[in-house]
Amino acid sequence: MTRALFAFEETDMAKQQMTPEDLTALKRAVQALEHPSFAARLANMVGKPIELIEHALPSFATDAIAAAARKGLEAAMQVALRTLQRDPYAGSQALHKILATASGAAGGAFGLATLPIELPISTIIILRSIMDIAKSEGEDLSEPESMLSCMQVFAMGGRARSDDASESGYLAVRGALAQSVTSAARFITDHGVTKEGGPALVRFMAQLASRFGFVVTEKAAAQAVPIIGAVSGAVINYAFIAHFQGVARGHFTVRRLERLYGKDVVDAEYKRLSEGN
Repeated sequence: MTRALFAFEETDMAKQQMTPEDLTALKRAVQALEHPSFAARLANMVGKPIELIEHALPSFATDAIAAAARKGLEAAMQVALRTLQRDPYAGSQALHKILATASGAAGGAFGLATLPIELPISTIIILRSIMDIAKSEGEDLSEPESMLSCMQVFAMGGRARSDDASESGYLAVRGALAQSVTSAARFITDHGVTKEGGPALVRFMAQLASRFGFVVTEKAAAQAVPIIGAVSGAVINYAFIAHFQGVARGHFTVRRLERLYGKDVVDAEYKRLSEGN
């Protein structure tokens, strides 16, 4: 009995010791998840400051952007739910960037007017890319909770400048979504993939849309700023998908490490790294 208990404690202690490789991966994840700025990424690509990006849109555009964000997420969710019924096709990150870039090039010439058409296409392409990243980090996408974690990335990649840091960090946003993810996954498990999603899925989608809209607003504003829009929707969409790919890689790295070391261990190390980041 004593020997068995000692062996258990020894195994438990070993489990909590993160390897140098995994610690490095977690450091990269913290950097990606605590500083997920699409605007900054785009500014670096075009070599222009875009501090005034939030003021580039006419007031009437707000509702159109919010509607386009919801439509994009709804289209992506339909793809996610259908994917639960079969093994998802494994693409490549480069291919997804090319497809998103082409989508942006097609829509960029007409600006905000094409956003309701272009954004759902781009959002689906981004979801496919997120799913590939999830699989590469060991996720089983036949499980509703794993698939919904792919959708979570759209919320984690959006952050308003006015957000309080303690409420907008990765762990805080993930925690705020946790109950909705659990409820939505339970609904899918109990009822399967149905046309009517039920209150749990509706609530989850509303939470995603409220944060995804921040990044969509930046994307639309970038296309409205002459010095940015001139570089075409292709470059903007390339930055858009690269932004979410980075967030997804960080998110699923954290989830992989949680499966190895336990959530408490990874959370504690994440907080330590983020405080010094």
